[in-house]
Amino acid sequence: METAEEKQKEEILVLSNIWKSFSGVSVLKGVNMTLREGEIHALLGGNGSGKSTLMKIVSGIYGRDAGTILVDGEEVVFQNPSQAHMGHIYLVPQEPQIFPHLSIEENVILGTGCKVGDMTREIVRIGEALGFCEDLSELAGALSIAQQQLLEIIRGLIRKARVLILDEPTSTLTFKEVNSLFERLRVLKSQGIGIFFISHRLNEILEISDRVSVLRDGNMVLCEATSKLDHIKLVKAMLPEGKAGREDPCEERRQSIGDETVFELQGFSSEDFKDVSLNVKSGEIVGLAGVVGAGRTELAEAVMGITGGSAGKVFVSGKEIDGRTPGRCQESGLVYVPEDRAAHGIFLGQPNYFTTTSSILHRFGKVFMSSGKEYGIAKRFIEQFRIKVAGPDQVASTLSGGNQQKVVLSRVIACDPSVIILDEPTRGVDAEARLDVYNIIRSLTAQGVGVLLISSDLEEILELSDRIYIMYHGQITGEYARSECDIETVTAGAFGVQGSHV
Repeated sequence: METAEEKQKEEILVLSNIWKSFSGVSVLKGVNMTLREGEIHALLGGNGSGKSTLMKIVSGIYGRDAGTILVDGEEVVFQNPSQAHMGHIYLVPQEPQIFPHLSIEENVILGTGCKVGDMTREIVRIGEALGFCEDLSELAGALSIAQQQLLEIIRGLIRKARVLILDEPTSTLTFKEVNSLFERLRVLKSQGIGIFFISHRLNEILEISDRVSVLRDGNMVLCEATSKLDHIKLVKAMLPEGKAGREDPCEERRQSIGDETVFELQGFSSEDFKDVSLNVKSGEIVGLAGVVGAGRTELAEAVMGITGGSAGKVFVSGKEIDGRTPGRCQESGLVYVPEDRAAHGIFLGQPNYFTTTSSILHRFGKVFMSSGKEYGIAKRFIEQFRIKVAGPDQVASTLSGGNQQKVVLSRVIACDPSVIILDEPTRGVDAEARLDVYNIIRSLTAQGVGVLLISSDLEEILELSDRIYIMYHGQITGEYARSECDIETVTAGAFGVQGSHV
């Protein structure tokens, strides 16, 4: 329960009735929130809840559609982050934005108009208070991630920030580094600085924060003193309304699941995940649930040989893939649809048929097959997947997000795979395209293809999956048959709460 002293603390920042929409879709719906001096206020919510958008509005990255922001009782309108800095608000991003080939001091003063030496004493003073005692002339690229985060905080404090926004600050830190960061945050709190702390880790939120606010689908659904909360109350607040049952929408399709294990990981480990073992049977959709930062994308990229440094074994249809590269995995029947289709999945500046056929050109023994063959293959997928396009030669960048995703799916399905790893397959697509993608996935399993579905949309995991693994902080923490699982179980597991029914 909040003490009388806490309630009397000055409100540095007041957000009133904040609305924001993108392309006609409301992502913030009349949000109210405050931050007091010397307070650590945690902001919690599932992926897509609106918390990042809200903090980007506070820090001047986005404008708001409606509502007011008061700083020290005066209304402000920030057009950009520089104006927010002048208003004493600073966002520390999840991944520190440093210039590795500049010195530490140059990184701190960049954008202030000061020269090296002008603020050295002040930087040293602030750094010493935070336990940051590095040589300011050293290159910033030599700093650890934990030190880079402190550098970002010093950047804010040198700009006289009274409000710090920390976006997932512990996602890449070790246990020791997390404890060290919390010590620094308590120092800042004692100096009267208000801190917004965004995290998916409930244990950390309950340890470090004074108050917790929960966003769900753009609405503020909870704001309480941390002392009145526990894991279960926080998970309940994040649950979608009316989604507490164990109804299994795919029960009839279970009969098509085969006995053959088409994909298996044994003891798979790297610096991002530890001892991951899982399997997928023919015709089965296996969900890999978790929040951003759980290690799921890193796992998929390591499996495909996109990133190195992993240990463990990968089997497709009982045969181990040695010396994994994306090409060798494809030859073995394993393909991957990446999370960021624009950067890694599609040739945006080329006709859409170029993407569809790019994965099978080697089968024809030439860099380019005849345009007639390419058109024929692309047309087949355009019809089969209901891709809304003028024709195979329409440039991919002119397609909607949903139709781009269908083109990416056509590229990997053209390989006739045994297993597909889908990473956030409906990210950025509209409702109609989402249903089309679901139908494509189900049609694949009817043909015996195994699917490993990675999604932060926990309702999507439940909608599609036959079995579900839960990944938290780089480890598999649970495995469930769909009939044994509900939204409460998956949500709790994704946020690190195990062994309790919410």
